[in-house]
Amino acid sequence: MFTADRKWLHLEARYNYEDQQTASLWAGYNFRVGDKLLLEVTPMFGVVFGNTTAVAPGYDLSLTWNRLNLSSQGEYVDDTNDRTGSFFYSWNELVYSPTDWFHAGLAMQHTRAYQTAVDLQPGASFGFTKGPWDFTTYVFNVGLDQPTVVLGLAYNF
Repeated sequence: MFTADRKWLHLEARYNYEDQQTASLWAGYNFRVGDKLLLEVTPMFGVVFGNTTAVAPGYDLSLTWNRLNLSSQGEYVDDTNDRTGSFFYSWNELVYSPTDWFHAGLAMQHTRAYQTAVDLQPGASFGFTKGPWDFTTYVFNVGLDQPTVVLGLAYNF
């Protein structure tokens, strides 16, 4: 996933996000309100192509207070080839950063990119920040036969 923000403009490109061997391109408008309690909202629209062909309205939401952040990202993938292939996806996190270099929290996702025994997949996260780099590990479905591990690497410029 690649994201770029410049003032009000939000752009994204994703691969293997909505489905395997599938890409998506997104554009949105950034809104930001508050100071001590910061609310950031980005409504978006995307096109999906590859194994799945779709149009997709979506959103990014973030609420930050001190070192606590609650965020949600979601989209409705409206499959243009097969209406039964349409679905809602969401990724939600509650993260606490006790220091500038470490963060940990809870996560939950609802996805159809891969199949699991549960629709809502709970998990935990922990990550490290060094300068512009951020590395986060997510572990979903702990206690099931096959937990899912997601690795995230971000560079902020």
